[in-house]
Amino acid sequence: MKKIDDTATGSWTLDNNPISSAVKNSCHPNLKMFLAALSFAYFAKALTGSYMKSTITQLERRFDISSYLIGIIDGSFEVGNLLVIAFVSYFGAKLHRPKIIAIGCILMSFGTFLIAMPHFIIGRYKIETSVRSSVNSTNNLSPCPASSPESIRAGDRPSILPSRGCERESSVSMWIYVFLGNVLRGIGETPVQPLGISYIDDYAQSENAALYIGCVQTISIIGPVFGYLLGSLCAKIYVDIGYVDMETVTITPGDARWVGAWWLGYLIAGAITLMSAVPFWFLPKSLPMPVDKHDTSCSPEQTRFIKDSTVMEHKFRPEEPTNLRQMAKEFVPTLKSLLGNPVYIIYLCVTIIQFNSLIGMVTYKPKYIEQHYGQSASKANFLMGMINIPAVALGMFSGGVVMKKYKLGIMAAAKFAFGTSLLGYFLSLFFLAMGCENSKVAGITASYTGLGGLSYQEQSLFSDCNSGCLCSGREWDPVCGENGITYVSPCLAGCTSSSGSGRNTVFENCRCVALADTQPGNLTVTLGQCPRMDSCDKIFPYFLALSVLSSFIISLGGTPGFVLLVRCIKPELKSLALGIHTLATRTLAGIPAPIYFGAIIDTTCLKWGYKMCGGRGACRIYNTSAYRIVYLALTLGLRTVSFFFCILGFALLKRHIKREEKNALTNGSAELESLRKEENSSIHCEQFILALDCSPDGETRL
Repeated sequence: MKKIDDTATGSWTLDNNPISSAVKNSCHPNLKMFLAALSFAYFAKALTGSYMKSTITQLERRFDISSYLIGIIDGSFEVGNLLVIAFVSYFGAKLHRPKIIAIGCILMSFGTFLIAMPHFIIGRYKIETSVRSSVNSTNNLSPCPASSPESIRAGDRPSILPSRGCERESSVSMWIYVFLGNVLRGIGETPVQPLGISYIDDYAQSENAALYIGCVQTISIIGPVFGYLLGSLCAKIYVDIGYVDMETVTITPGDARWVGAWWLGYLIAGAITLMSAVPFWFLPKSLPMPVDKHDTSCSPEQTRFIKDSTVMEHKFRPEEPTNLRQMAKEFVPTLKSLLGNPVYIIYLCVTIIQFNSLIGMVTYKPKYIEQHYGQSASKANFLMGMINIPAVALGMFSGGVVMKKYKLGIMAAAKFAFGTSLLGYFLSLFFLAMGCENSKVAGITASYTGLGGLSYQEQSLFSDCNSGCLCSGREWDPVCGENGITYVSPCLAGCTSSSGSGRNTVFENCRCVALADTQPGNLTVTLGQCPRMDSCDKIFPYFLALSVLSSFIISLGGTPGFVLLVRCIKPELKSLALGIHTLATRTLAGIPAPIYFGAIIDTTCLKWGYKMCGGRGACRIYNTSAYRIVYLALTLGLRTVSFFFCILGFALLKRHIKREEKNALTNGSAELESLRKEENSSIHCEQFILALDCSPDGETRL
């Protein structure tokens, strides 16, 4: 009898059961492994995504396309998400989530490899220049061709290079492979966030869930650090490294025609993403539920019994087959229930608008640093990776710590997220005052005399000083005069002779330099654009410091805002809510933002390049003042609109919390009455247990 009593007691006591004690732990071993695997997957996808953004100017120049088309390529990642996100989020939550994430990582890696493929198909990158490429070259081409006016049509390119005809290069369509590869990346990335975050929230204790999510989000921010650093490294390496003699390359990484080894980074990122898929294959479909997530309506004894039974079932009972037909029938009613939550709808509106601002700003920020402050693509990516992104990572992590330490509720989390966003907004207004003047480019931003500004037209490139040369108005082969003015080409500078070769070439007897030269007699120009003014170099460190501070403050509200999304909906709708949130932000922010930001930035271009066989290519120089105004005004304007929705959201959230408190009080009274009944019937329960123990098949029933 004693043995039976001990058995019965052991089955009802959580602390004496080795299996149930695992449930009581704050973090199950498999949950730790899942956290590590998900963090690595977040790192891989964030690295690849940030590397894509770091190669924007490289892709523009390599494929001779505009910022608008680059925006379409960048948005194609979200198109891939759009195709499958809703179904993956809903059906994936009912299937084996870790294995679905693993399949997604494999697809991401294949898409990344596809992006790099055009480099191995397309021909070598050709740069049109009037510079002799070799010291041994005896063919000294004059920078000032002197053909008769009738031999060339106005505006056509003079034949300053060996004639090779119009070669229809495959670069015209090669960017399509980059587009398709990015779509495949988007499809593969789909299950990682909704299924990964919901898996953590399901099997982690409530008080730790925010910290775990904050850690994963922090790792996802560390990924871009390495992505931009990889972009910085590859931007320094010439695109055809290993295939060409670097002595023949006459441009530097700071030149608007320079293209780095963009393809190399995609091969590295693809390999890392493929590795991230491995751990998920060894994780279970589900984990034991933590103590604080069982039904609170049960008595403590019932809870312990249910826990033991659940764990024993999970360990010994085979999983039931999933009924896909039933799941499909439940999808539409479940979706209606989710979209009927006004707090969730307002949250979607706010995040969609703010994501438009964020995605557009981040996508073109390296390019903004290049064009506005005269930095190379390599340095711009390095600064993004080493200064800006770490501040965001620290802010995300700090937000998670604040949530855990102060145990912020829904309303407190909403106020914290709003306050940090508003403070970051006011700091960002100072960017409008940190401007630089346009570089002096003869015929584009300055006259040939060096006095006053100029409204650019192609005819203004020509002046009396270069009228003796039949120069092309479409060419971009910039040279810097001793007078500090950049000329579009040696021909348009009126140069008639040259000395040296390669990067050391110096053009002499440049008549246009004399018009604005303060030192008569020094009529030479050297390769490349003239450096920016000292005043711009002094402003740049302040721009970086303010950028770091504003990024940190804004990102402080990232984790509380994300937890707000999880907590304002029913538990059974969690995965679908995260999926719809991701779908909405991808569709209405991730896809259009890079496109219309790019299209607006294109309107500030002052000089377009041209393809070998005709047609407009990539932009060579922008109106930096106009670029600053449209870029910052669009970013800040969108955030201004989002704050109006935040005010409405606070009103709805306050009403929602009051309704929940009222329901909790009503349910609390019912629960108190139930507890009194349980107390009165406790003696009867003990007698029932004893009777159950004494029955012949008592052990079988237990």
